[in-house]
Amino acid sequence: MPNLVNVEYNQTGNSKSTNAYGMREMQERAFEYRDAKYMLLKSPPASGKSRALMFLGLDKLINQGVKKVIVAVPERSIGSSFATTDLKTFGFFADWLPKEEYNLCTPGSDGSKSKVSAFHNFMENEEQILICTHATLRFACEGLDETKFNNTLLAIDEFHHVSVAGDNKLGEILKSIISNSTAHIVAMTGSYFRGDSVPILLPEDEAKFTKVTYNYYEQLNGYNYLKTLGIGYHFYQGKYTNAIMEVLDTDKKTILHIPSVNSGESTKDKHNEVDFIIDAIGDVVKQDTDTGVIFVKRKTDGKVLKIADLVEDTSKERDKIQAYLRNIKSVDDIDIIIALGMAKEGFDWPYCEHALTVGYRGSLTEVIQIIGRATRDSDNKTHAQFTNLIAQPDAADDEVKFSVNNMLKAITASLLMEQVLAPNWNFKTKVSDDDKAKPGEIKIRGLKEPSSQRVKDIVETDLTDLKADIFQDPTMLKAMPDASIDPEVINKVLIPKVIRLKYPDLTEEQVEEVRQHVVVDSVVKNGTIKEVADKRFIRMAGSFVDIDDIHIDLIDKVNPFQEAFEVLSKAVSSKVLKIIQDTIEATRIKMDFEEAKILWPKIQEFIKTHNRQPNINSVIESEKRMAECIIYLKDEKRKKEAQSNG
Repeated sequence: MPNLVNVEYNQTGNSKSTNAYGMREMQERAFEYRDAKYMLLKSPPASGKSRALMFLGLDKLINQGVKKVIVAVPERSIGSSFATTDLKTFGFFADWLPKEEYNLCTPGSDGSKSKVSAFHNFMENEEQILICTHATLRFACEGLDETKFNNTLLAIDEFHHVSVAGDNKLGEILKSIISNSTAHIVAMTGSYFRGDSVPILLPEDEAKFTKVTYNYYEQLNGYNYLKTLGIGYHFYQGKYTNAIMEVLDTDKKTILHIPSVNSGESTKDKHNEVDFIIDAIGDVVKQDTDTGVIFVKRKTDGKVLKIADLVEDTSKERDKIQAYLRNIKSVDDIDIIIALGMAKEGFDWPYCEHALTVGYRGSLTEVIQIIGRATRDSDNKTHAQFTNLIAQPDAADDEVKFSVNNMLKAITASLLMEQVLAPNWNFKTKVSDDDKAKPGEIKIRGLKEPSSQRVKDIVETDLTDLKADIFQDPTMLKAMPDASIDPEVINKVLIPKVIRLKYPDLTEEQVEEVRQHVVVDSVVKNGTIKEVADKRFIRMAGSFVDIDDIHIDLIDKVNPFQEAFEVLSKAVSSKVLKIIQDTIEATRIKMDFEEAKILWPKIQEFIKTHNRQPNINSVIESEKRMAECIIYLKDEKRKKEAQSNG
């Protein structure tokens, strides 16, 4: 199947160049807000968040009266990102020098008495820097008065692990520390989809945070080597192990994530799956006893490949191979990594060219983290690839509905990634023909400008998070691939419902302002912009439109998600497409008055044009929906009359 997303970058080098203090572009941006008491740093994998935190922490220790810095990471392996680092050589005023005894990301239980005791000792003594896991932080905070965090910077890495869910202890701890201490907070995430369906912070707490955003496009566009990124899908029937070699190119440095043992794609024997994959590649020559690296002679040409097995449960064996991977210095040190739940976030293998994932991942956070494994800049690659190997629905399968839903969710995830990976534009209202756009701007007639700081903040910093909520909304998931649903219903009815749910404090006028910006941003990023002489044109819904003449009413008539499903329809067999269409039709969203209100003028126009009413049996999905609307309106009228007579 062809890639659903293909993005090309300009290799400007901006995101990797450093200023006089040794800071890269993102780190410099974060440092500008170093005085913020609460900071939420949203930045993609490989942009340098660990070092950004070092700059911020050292400034707070030396210049802002903060006494201690605590860095909490989700798993022990990520702790190495915050090890002793020379910063002065590159222009900064201090080095990052944590003491080894206060790096609690060492082997052993994260809730052990020794680690909790070391944490408590740190809070009482004169030491300044401690590194621990999220789990150790949770255990150490049990019974610890929040005032102990006064004049302390608490930095939480991979912040999307935190949520306000009742069973999330880290979320409760963070809220208590914010409410009952003078602690400073730096929250860092490489995912733009924090918390997915569960919010990380309540709106009133999140409003306290200064948000610093460095987007995926800025990061990848500023690389030196990486030129293109592709996101694609490959469908299989039967066992995935029989299809794996169709998509596993052993010439490419690959990280392969096999499915969870609880998923439909799993054979329920993860070790046997690893053995099968290795056997499909070639013959095992040996396994290094010191490093755990497996040497495999490739069947095609006899070349010996180095493979890492991170699925292995034995802690001793896993620790050996993890230690080896952390110290990779050369492109030749490893060829393929096979993993299950590990090596998704905080795992740095710059040489990785291909992230191959089996089975749909239910979390958009997980998808972006996995893609991030392949998007490091390295001189061994100009292209990075993410491929999702997914079970193809089969009419004879009892799980057909589940398979179709997984397929559609996977496509939806790629659509969201396309939005993240595209360049950002500033959208402004066009008030006259003489009102020309500045570089980086697109002016749109009829667009409502934000009327409050709240709306402005949402538009400037939260659109991608909002899109994640929109893409995961159950009703939207049904509507996006459904050709019968009018684009205006998606844009004017369904999207506002999600906005109201996410931001219950907004007025209807503010909801409309946010709605317009999220729809405009989605349509433009999904479109293709071309320049001809001094004119710019955008391709929307199959035709090119002069950007200078674009109007919000025209944008509202475009389904920004339809193109990916058209690509899908060309990539699968007619039989599979019929299964998908039947499943969509069986779960089609119910008609309601808001949709009928939008469709009624279109029905009148249809009758005027065709001199007949829409046909419920039409092969044209939009006509069928209009016919359903007439039935709905007649039924509603009948109910109303019955109530009046009663």
